[in-house]
Amino acid sequence: MPALNSDELRLETSNDGIATVWLDQPEQSVNTLAPSTLDALDDATDAINATPDIRAAVFISAKPDGFVAGADLDALRHFDGPEDAAELSRTAHRALRKVRASDKPSVAAIHGPALGGGCEVALACDYRIATNRPETRFALPEVQLGLLPGGGGTQLLPRLVGLQQALPIILTGKNVYAEPARKMGLVDALIHRPGLHRAAEEAARRLADGDVEPDRDKSFTDKAIESNTLSRRFVYRQARKQIQQETRGNYPAPPRALECVRTGLEDGLDAGSRLESRYFGELAFTPESQALVDLFFLKQEHDKNPLHGQARDVETVAVLGAGGLMGAGIAEVSAHSAGRDVLLKDQSLEVAAQGRKTIWEDLSKKIGKGTTAFERDVVMERARPVPGYDDLADADLVIEAVPEDLDVKHTVLRETEEVISDDCVIASNTSGIPITDIAGGLERPENVVGMHYFSPVPSMPLLEVVRGGASSDEAVATATQVGLDQGKTVITVEDGPGFYTTRILSLYMNEALLLLEAGAEVKQVDEIMEDFGFPMGPYELFDLVGLRTAAKITDVMGSYIDDGHLGEEREARLSDAASTLAQAGLTGQKGEGFYEYDGRDTDGVNEEVYAFFGGPEREELARQIVEERLSMMMCAEAVRCLEEGILESAEDGDLGAVFGLGFPPSRGGPFRHLDRMGLENAVTRLKRLENQHGPRFAGPSLLAEKADAGDAFRKE
Repeated sequence: MPALNSDELRLETSNDGIATVWLDQPEQSVNTLAPSTLDALDDATDAINATPDIRAAVFISAKPDGFVAGADLDALRHFDGPEDAAELSRTAHRALRKVRASDKPSVAAIHGPALGGGCEVALACDYRIATNRPETRFALPEVQLGLLPGGGGTQLLPRLVGLQQALPIILTGKNVYAEPARKMGLVDALIHRPGLHRAAEEAARRLADGDVEPDRDKSFTDKAIESNTLSRRFVYRQARKQIQQETRGNYPAPPRALECVRTGLEDGLDAGSRLESRYFGELAFTPESQALVDLFFLKQEHDKNPLHGQARDVETVAVLGAGGLMGAGIAEVSAHSAGRDVLLKDQSLEVAAQGRKTIWEDLSKKIGKGTTAFERDVVMERARPVPGYDDLADADLVIEAVPEDLDVKHTVLRETEEVISDDCVIASNTSGIPITDIAGGLERPENVVGMHYFSPVPSMPLLEVVRGGASSDEAVATATQVGLDQGKTVITVEDGPGFYTTRILSLYMNEALLLLEAGAEVKQVDEIMEDFGFPMGPYELFDLVGLRTAAKITDVMGSYIDDGHLGEEREARLSDAASTLAQAGLTGQKGEGFYEYDGRDTDGVNEEVYAFFGGPEREELARQIVEERLSMMMCAEAVRCLEEGILESAEDGDLGAVFGLGFPPSRGGPFRHLDRMGLENAVTRLKRLENQHGPRFAGPSLLAEKADAGDAFRKE
């Protein structure tokens, strides 16, 4: 057999001529498709084809927890231009085309994630067998990074599973788990984990002997669509409409991926592949993709605890206020993702038990989507409602999620502190009250930190850990480590009213209320900010959060602004509309708010709300006015947080705003957005807004300093 000069993989051959290609990148926990990996794969295929004794091949990962996790994105950051990225795609095409063209059958044996390039390796094989484990999943997530599948995914997947089943996977990056993958034809067979390699070898033997023919029989609907030009055109047209509706033109990758699919099916595989490589290269150098890839690496950098080694051991977490959705969510990620024993405490055992029921219902919805019934049942064994404070004695970390009232928090935490150990960490999930104020009512303030979660906790990726004035490094390290174990991306911020995320969001939302006072229309403003890239507009967000909750946050922030805690020079004009609306009985999605609701669906704008903002006469504001007043208010406040030391870095600010608040990912966060528009331009815009609307738009000194120096917040 020809020698393989690569440490990316190893090739073994059984006595009866079945080769196994073990993918095993050195010193990496997961496999990725780096250029060197593609070269090694190319060499392995040549060796297999050149060896007469080899009859078939199995491609499998030597890593215990995954197949291939996608392309090596770090390579993109070292390319000089689109042609370099396009050549990487062409290299992938050549390597995988050789696998497809081989006379010797190939089998992909998949356990764990097969993502992006990993999925494309599997697609290039003649047969796919996967484990029936919940961690096994397939996806082409490149569009989530502003890219498209560059190794043939836009061409091979539609041919395998049909156009209608392939498009959602290609255009959204959705996960397909093992059983659904088998049903749609993406996988030919499922097997238990220990038998994967043996079963794959047997499938390779049978393919080589001609004893098995993979079932590629598509549904009647798929056959009808693919054989009819008019039907295919209808599918393409509907997909374009849906892309525009969902992306609002902020993401160029999905429409180009659709065009690659269309070209491949209409003009042939070679034409589709050429277009895929060209578009992959072009997309890699768009501002949107560079922002999304940057966020990907920022997240990776935050997967490590900066205070590693100082965290205290946490075996048991207690959640106070566990009967509410926030408390139940914190309990769920503590028991499920972090694997801790969790004590659920609330005003009564019955209320705490309601939190346990919420966990059961949420995990039950995830069965078959990364979770098994057995895993749900294990989590439920870890989550235990308790009736009294004495039951918290064994807790190593207490997370408080009671209402936003300082007196209530002091009462609950004083009773808790009396029974827990002296080194038990106490974390408050407050969204706005300074941690120093909360710790001020306790005997051991050094043990108190903030752990600010976002709702719904199981699906929102960010955790904001807040260091109070007396918080010890050990307490901060412990909260950070538990957050990482819960699967969260963690940023650490210094204490202050609203910390970072609530502070910049509350002033953004306040500006939205002031826009209504200026005569704006609810729906128009929401649509403009959705076009800007936010997942929802400010008034829809008010309704989602709940106007009572919004009013409490406004009251908290208002008191600190009035007392000068956000700077003596800040003459912020705060609207009291949220409190007024709440007092009038408007609740948001649970009834009526800025919109009317039928269940969770909106029935349109609640026209009566305009009575609280000067009457029903409305005017259509220019798009630029709305965008600038809202986005520049948030961005300027983010800069002030960096200026005042609330944020440790601009990178933390971008990550926190995108992952916690939904700041448009395609813009990369407030600091990257400012850099992209040019800091001199940002200063000019804020000066214009200050002249028009007053000193709340006064530009931060740090912004002016960097603009004068020709500097940027984020170094490219």
